[in-house]
Amino acid sequence: MKNDRWVYYKDIVPEDNGQGVVKRVLAYSDDLMVVENRFEKGAVGAMHHHPHTQITYVVSGKFEFTIDGEKHIVTTGDTLCKRNGVEHGCVCLEEGILLDTFTPYREDFVKD
Repeated sequence: MKNDRWVYYKDIVPEDNGQGVVKRVLAYSDDLMVVENRFEKGAVGAMHHHPHTQITYVVSGKFEFTIDGEKHIVTTGDTLCKRNGVEHGCVCLEEGILLDTFTPYREDFVKD
């Protein structure tokens, strides 16, 4: 799947991350990855950090994000930048979808 030119949503097997979050790894290469995360209302993206820069686009819904100790409410169309190593997490306030872009790609998200 890595470096595939065409990645069709219908062919991607969703991964149940538990607690109301479903992840789909979309297109990726060594230096870039796109991941969709669907959240049920009340679902939590636990606080964590990783050695990747991550930009999140809020496709739909409403979320309370904490990045490096700072909290903000974000909604459809908002974006967030989380530099590598910075602790972050969220709570879903209204059911929604987040589209995450990582650089480099998250090796822990794939089974190549």
